[in-house]
Amino acid sequence: MFWLRTLLWCALWATLGLLAGSVFTPAIGWSIPCLAFFAMLIGRGRSLARVARWAQDPSTAPPADVGAWDDVLAPLYRYLRMQSRVLHESHDALENMVAGAQALPDGVVTLNDEFQIDWCNRTAMRHLGLRLPYDRGSKLLNLVRVPDFVAYAQSGEWPEPILVRLSNSGQERVMMLQLARYGQNQHLLISRDVTQIEKLETTRRDFVANVSHELRTPLTVLTGFLETLRDMPQDAMPAQQREQYVSMMYEQAQRMQAIVEDLLTLSTLESSHGAGPAIVNMSELLQRARQQAEALSNGRHTFEWHVDEGLDLLGSAGELTSAVSNLLTNAVRYTPDGGKIAVYWEADEEGSAHYRVKDTGIGIAARHIPRLTERFYRVDRGRSRAVGGTGLGLAITKHVAMRHDAGLGIESEPGKGSTFSLNFPPERVSRAQG
Repeated sequence: MFWLRTLLWCALWATLGLLAGSVFTPAIGWSIPCLAFFAMLIGRGRSLARVARWAQDPSTAPPADVGAWDDVLAPLYRYLRMQSRVLHESHDALENMVAGAQALPDGVVTLNDEFQIDWCNRTAMRHLGLRLPYDRGSKLLNLVRVPDFVAYAQSGEWPEPILVRLSNSGQERVMMLQLARYGQNQHLLISRDVTQIEKLETTRRDFVANVSHELRTPLTVLTGFLETLRDMPQDAMPAQQREQYVSMMYEQAQRMQAIVEDLLTLSTLESSHGAGPAIVNMSELLQRARQQAEALSNGRHTFEWHVDEGLDLLGSAGELTSAVSNLLTNAVRYTPDGGKIAVYWEADEEGSAHYRVKDTGIGIAARHIPRLTERFYRVDRGRSRAVGGTGLGLAITKHVAMRHDAGLGIESEPGKGSTFSLNFPPERVSRAQG
């Protein structure tokens, strides 16, 4: 009621002026309301100046005792505080949303209707090679120039994601990209790195194909011989030839049995957690492996043995036997007659234990080494079948090493031989008492 109070004050001062003019002189009567009005104007001016200073920073509390301005400033200040609180809450909510989007394992890119980039999270930067704020406003299709994705984006309908191969920092990755509409003519791009999934799927397909291929050869031999023996009269084949056929069938059956046993071993290693570690007498284990290797060599190679007989391991005796024998057997199979094979079982100064098999065999080209532990991977398929083996030995050895916290090392040079090693950490090492 600002105007009513002002009117009352004016009426009061006018009445006082009339009374003073009737008692004294008219000049005195006029001077009283004039002075009152002048004082009121000065007071209102000072109050207005204080309000003007407050208006420069309305986030602070308004000035007190500013007369009629109190009725204006109080609701205005309450409104400003409410708006500030709403703005602060909205800012916090937005920051939480952005933080959540940054934490997503998938990439997220917001785009306008022209596919220009508004924002993206860190995962999308890594997936697509984007840079913010440098790329903000740039057209996505100019940065991701894969023809399949460009055609997908321009189709206007995206019921399903698309798989594209992108090269980033010299490394090819397989990305699943999905576009969707949201808001007012806005687009959302979601990216997911499926490189590992694609690799596992490829490995699965290769594994099925390799198993089929490895089993098909002995099965074909067995089937052929059995059909021959079934259709041929009893007296039509000499006993010596029949014995030869049976021997070859037995050999192929043993090959299939070895493949199946290795597959079961590999499956067990991959799916089970294993029993608790026990102390394994490595000296005895290596002695048994030595007997098997020298029997397989049959005097065709020279062996050197450097075994620390007091050095044992905490682990599974059966698994370690498989790993140790696989490396030693491979050395015998792929080292030509007259070659040398050296076996080392020793500890270093830091307490780690190392099992190494060094041969003077045919060696392996560097490009093959990263894939040697893949199932059924063979550098030379013809030679591998000729010397025996299932193609699963190194895959089994790798899993045994992982289950014993060890590393599998491979060093090789064509024509100069190879060195395969199992390197066990100090916590897996045990010293024999006495």
